[in-house]
Parts: sequence; C-alpha cells; structure tokens
Amino acid sequence: MLRVLLILVPLALSIYAFIDCVTTQEKDVRFMPKPVWALLILLFPLVGSISWLIIGRDRATSRRMGSASGGQWVAPDDNPEFLKSLKDEKAEKSDPAEPVEDDDTHLRDWEADLRRREEELKRKENGEEPKD
Repeated sequence: MLRVLLILVPLALSIYAFIDCVTTQEKDVRFMPKPVWALLILLFPLVGSISWLIIGRDRATSRRMGSASGGQWVAPDDNPEFLKSLKDEKAEKSDPAEPVEDDDTHLRDWEADLRRREEELKRKENGEEPKD
C-alpha cells in the first residue's frame, strides 16, 4: 500500500500543479514564464510541482483581484441583480388587462374538472356512454 502511495501522491500533485499552471493567468505567474513552469513540472514532477505551488504563482494578487472585481460566484438567491431581473420578467409577462384569478377560485375550478373526469371514467367502466 505504501508503494502505491509513493507513486500516486507525486503523480496527483504534479497533475494538479500542471493544470493549475496552465489555467493561471500570465500576470499571476512569478519568476519565470508560464511555459517554462509547465516544462519544469513535466520534466521534474515532484520538485517542479512543489516549486510551482510554493513560489510560482502569486496567490495573494489573484485573491485580491477576484474579490475586488466581484469575480466571485454568488448564488442566485443572494444576487440582487438576478432577483431584480426575475421581478422585471414577471412584470413584463403579466397583462394588466387580464384579471388575476384568486387561488380559491382556481382550486374550485380544478376540483370541479377533476370530479367531471372521474364521473366520465366511471361511466366508461360501466359501459355507459359519456354525456357531452
């Protein structure tokens, strides 16, 4: 088991570091160009990966830039702009000339329709012809 871990941990570390290096913006890379870092990670997996993770990327700048620019992901129910767009969309769809039905009225109509359909099904099961 230990032999497997000695192979898998550096492999996972180098894959993570390589993907992180490739997806990092050029302005956040320190000391060397990004292609040189990628080659270093590929040629010397353990040393290159650890070097990249410790000194290769300016993580403080990327954190400041993300929070300052509002680049953080926000859930839809916490996003006031999204909620406002829903209200605007609902206002556009509703027609002021068309009266809005009451919930109780809608429920009574639905129940009456359901009773009518049940009666039709009972008549069909008994062999009677449905009334139109």
